[in-house]
Amino acid sequence: MKRIFIMFLLAALGFPQFIRGADHGGESLKYSPAEALERLKNGNARYIKGERKSPRADASRRAETATAQHPVATVIACSDSRCSVELLFDQGLGDVFVVRTAGNVCSVNEIGSTEYAVIHLNTPVCVVLGHTGCGAVTASVTNAKLEGSLPALLSNIQPAVSKAKAERPDLQGAALISLAVECNVRLGLENLLMKSEETRNLVANGKLLLIGAVYDVATGEVKWLGPHPNQNQLIGKTNTSVEKPAEAAAKSH
Repeated sequence: MKRIFIMFLLAALGFPQFIRGADHGGESLKYSPAEALERLKNGNARYIKGERKSPRADASRRAETATAQHPVATVIACSDSRCSVELLFDQGLGDVFVVRTAGNVCSVNEIGSTEYAVIHLNTPVCVVLGHTGCGAVTASVTNAKLEGSLPALLSNIQPAVSKAKAERPDLQGAALISLAVECNVRLGLENLLMKSEETRNLVANGKLLLIGAVYDVATGEVKWLGPHPNQNQLIGKTNTSVEKPAEAAAKSH
C-alpha cells in the first residue's frame, strides 16, 4: 500500500515517469536482453575500428527525448574521464542510462539509480563496467593514503581486492590490479543481486540480463565477463519464491 501511495503521489506532483510502465511502447521494450547486448557489442566494435556513427545526437533527437526516455541499456561505470560510456558503445542521446561513480561501486545510490532504470524504464540489459588501470581499485590494492571521503568510498572495493589476493596470492603489481578490477565487477553484480529484490526478480525471470565487463582504456575494447558465476545460487539464497532461474538471460552473453 505504501508503494502504491507513493506512485500516485508522484503522479499527482507531475512526475509520471516514476510510475512503473510509464514508458510502455518505448524503444526499450523492442529489445530482448540478448538483442540489447548485441547492440552494445556492435557499437563497441565500431568504436574500436574508428567507424562511429555518432547516432541520434542532433536537434531532432533532442526534441524526441525532451518529454520521455527509452534507453535500451543500463550501464554502471567508473567516473574515470576515459570511460565515456556513450562513446565507447557508439550510442546516442537517450540510448543508455548511465550510472557513474569512482570504482564503479554498487552501493545505495548506484543500486537505487539502477532500479529506476530497470524497473521504470524497462532496460533489458544492465552492465557493470570496470576498466583497466582503475585508480580506485589501484588505491585499494596498494593501500594508498587517501583524504576526505575517499577511504569510505573505497571501502566498497576492499572485499574485491581481498578476493583477488586470496584467489591468486602469487600475483603482484599490474597483474593483481587487473584481477582485482574483474573481482570488483563481479562484486558489483553480487551487490545488485543481493540488495535489490526487484532487480533480482527481473534477472530470475529472464527479463533482465545482468552482466559484467571490463573496458580497456588503451585499445577501446570491452571484454565481456558474463553474468556472475554464482548468479543462480545468489538468487536462490535470497528469493526462494522465484520459480524460474535466470538461465535464459545467462545464455545470451
